[in-house]
Amino acid sequence: MNNERIIPIYIEEEMKDSFLDYAMSVIMSRALPDVRDGLKPVHRRILYAMKELGVTSGKSYRKCARIVGETMGKYHPHGDMSIYGTLVRLAQDFSMRYPLIDGQGNYGSVDGDAAAAMRYTEARMSKIASLLLEDINKDTVDFKANFDDTLQEPILLPSALPNLLVNGSSGIAVGMASNIPPHNLNEIVDALIALIDEPEMELKDLLGYIKGPDFPTGAIIFGRQGIYDMYTTGRGRIILRGKANVETYRNGREAIIITEIPYYVNKAKLITNIAKLVHEKKVEGIADLRDESDRDGMRIVLDLKRNSYPDVILNTLYKHTQLQNTFGAIMLALVNGAPKVMNIKEILRHFIDHRHTIVIRRTEYDLKKAEARAHILEGLRIALDHIDEIIKLIRASKNVPEASSALMTNFNLSEIQAQAILDMRLQKLTGLERDKIEYEYKNIIQLIERLRSILANLALRMKIIKDELLELKGKYGDERRTDIIDSVDDFSIEDLIAEEDMIVTISHTGYIKRLPIGTYRRQRRGGQGVTGMNTKSEDFVEHLFVASTHSYLLFFSDKGKCYWLKVHQIPQGGRLARGKAIINLLKIEHGEKVSAILQVKEFDAERYITFITKKGLIKKTVLSAYSHPRTGGIIGINLNEGDSLIDVLLTDGTMDLIIATRYGQAIRFSESQVRSMGRNTAGVHAIKLKKHIDARTETEELDEVVGIVPVIHEDSSLLVVTEGGFGKRTSMSDYRTFKNRGGSGVITIKTNRRNGKVVAIKSVTDEHELMIITANGVVIRLPLTHVRVIGRNTSGVKLINLKFEDRVVDVARLIKEE
Repeated sequence: MNNERIIPIYIEEEMKDSFLDYAMSVIMSRALPDVRDGLKPVHRRILYAMKELGVTSGKSYRKCARIVGETMGKYHPHGDMSIYGTLVRLAQDFSMRYPLIDGQGNYGSVDGDAAAAMRYTEARMSKIASLLLEDINKDTVDFKANFDDTLQEPILLPSALPNLLVNGSSGIAVGMASNIPPHNLNEIVDALIALIDEPEMELKDLLGYIKGPDFPTGAIIFGRQGIYDMYTTGRGRIILRGKANVETYRNGREAIIITEIPYYVNKAKLITNIAKLVHEKKVEGIADLRDESDRDGMRIVLDLKRNSYPDVILNTLYKHTQLQNTFGAIMLALVNGAPKVMNIKEILRHFIDHRHTIVIRRTEYDLKKAEARAHILEGLRIALDHIDEIIKLIRASKNVPEASSALMTNFNLSEIQAQAILDMRLQKLTGLERDKIEYEYKNIIQLIERLRSILANLALRMKIIKDELLELKGKYGDERRTDIIDSVDDFSIEDLIAEEDMIVTISHTGYIKRLPIGTYRRQRRGGQGVTGMNTKSEDFVEHLFVASTHSYLLFFSDKGKCYWLKVHQIPQGGRLARGKAIINLLKIEHGEKVSAILQVKEFDAERYITFITKKGLIKKTVLSAYSHPRTGGIIGINLNEGDSLIDVLLTDGTMDLIIATRYGQAIRFSESQVRSMGRNTAGVHAIKLKKHIDARTETEELDEVVGIVPVIHEDSSLLVVTEGGFGKRTSMSDYRTFKNRGGSGVITIKTNRRNGKVVAIKSVTDEHELMIITANGVVIRLPLTHVRVIGRNTSGVKLINLKFEDRVVDVARLIKEE
């Protein structure tokens, strides 16, 4: 071939050009999301294909094979398994914070199980996914030809959802990668609205609205530095830890329960890795390992050997397994077709600009449509005003073009108006139809005015964006799933414990445990109750109260010493478990018993601890004096010989106090009558105690104090419970305030052989519930609305039916559940 021309090309130049073309193709058309709708092309094409197929949230499910075929055949000419894999991930609630696909069938699991074949599974768009395609038919986005130039596909979606941040995105391109974590919708919407209101807001101020990533699998973000780096520079290392707590079985053995794991961690592999560490003896103290996860949630159980230390085992697992993992965040997305690493403000700004463009284009479309309709209605109004002439003109015309031309000439109509008149049905000539046309014309003119005002007013357009965001937040916003610890140095085992109310019980021989409140169901007054603890014949439950797992517990012994503990450090046991010996948790002396417990959130100098002793002495000391107890305890109150501590209160220095005795006497006086004292003091007299005849033994004995309550609200009532299972409520106003402390007081309840002596007093309202516990370990829970308010000098009503020789030993006040 003499005419053949060979052009020499250097291989390095050809490789360079070809590689750049390939790299840009991957970046632009495959691997990276667009900053505006947060979607890659395959995501966008799947959702658009589902819309065109009619598989929206309100419609029935369709086979995934049908959806994949529609996407592949029309818009995405790549492998069917890559499309199906993407569709599956969009439906997984452990991969997507707000899933865009509503799947039916097996879509895989957090254990790494693969989804069923596409011929078995079905899908439709989720409700929130419809926001991505909202108004797409109103010329809000540009379209381009598909791969074979037979159809049009959107370049991006209108996306009323800030999808890039709320669902995150990950992708590996050529020479770059994107890894954006998911966020909480409420926080992102709040930040967007703040930025709309104040466009020049500083980045550090914007961070006050977004706490950090919010992963679908929950877990704990360990430290804020990685979050700050990600939001300010676009790159950051976020440390994630799984959530775990410690439970105690009936036999006293403990177990670590893992309920949440880091994002993207395979649960089955995690369990396998833990088992391997146990087998290789890198982790000591684990007796058994099993997965008890079900539809109610994740539950990985690590049974521990006796005398094991859960904290040490957990720290070992964090170090050697993916129970602690790192999420390397890279806030990279396409901006006008070019990849860019952005800070959080830039991403939010791009979304606001995108929505602003959508609102303008949507409004222009609606305005154009409204003006076209108004133009036709104006022609119809002219026709109705000259209907006889128009009918005569049309009848005289030879054909439609001649009639249309005559209408345009004689009545100054446009071609569109003339055609609308020719197409008008005879029913439009009725008076009712004419009124409809006038009404529609009036409304369309108002709509046109409103649409024009939107296009002319930036503030109005921004208000529309804000209103749509608030509506989005109201419909789909939810609570955070991922907790955040401010600093790695601030971490403790408490950060793994959910804050919730617990029932704490302490037996007579010193066994302590905690249980969820829901362990006991409510009963009516006079019920038989349920067994709250298996006790030995010589043991019974003495103390029962409710406290948060994150509260401090101050234990005050009968010898006046104070010890410090956290509620979550108390082993959790079953309803019938004895619990753990308190001497194993506190460094108490031999023969010393806990007689009072106080729960405290924070120590401060504005509140006081007020003490009351068996012999009627009262003392108050500033709370901050007890903020740093030593391991061996500190002096709480200096007790006289033969005296013991009965109860303690948190007070503010201005409260009225009511003190009651075992033989039914009570006195009320102001806390101001008691001056603040140091820790190592005995106190002053609160009530004068007298001798009484015991109705059962007929022997004389000196009365004793049984309790103290603060008068916080006069409309509350004083609950008095006796050891015979009787009780009553009396209005606080029935107890007059004595000018001075130290008096004998007044009768609060009649004590006799049937009632027995007073066990405890509580300040209650109808919003509370009562927990009663007996010497035999029987517990009953009942609403206080079943106990009516009666006078002081009465015997009360039966609260619990006691078995032979059983007696009430303690009561606790609960907030009534909704």
